[in-house]
Amino acid sequence: MARPHLGPRRSYPLRLDPALLAAIERLAAAEIRSVNGQIEALLREALVARGIGVKAGEDDAAPRGDPP
Repeated sequence: MARPHLGPRRSYPLRLDPALLAAIERLAAAEIRSVNGQIEALLREALVARGIGVKAGEDDAAPRGDPP
């Protein structure tokens, strides 16, 4: 599946319970993704489930509010 260029990525240290990480690794392998890609996909799914949309490449530094 082709992915659009997402621009520069930010790093974030993440501590996970070993059992949770093992489950994510199994799911990533089943879906042929990297663990990092799987975590990102799960986070996006969780946000959508809560009604929070995130556009690909959206950045914290993006201006908020109404456009000029």
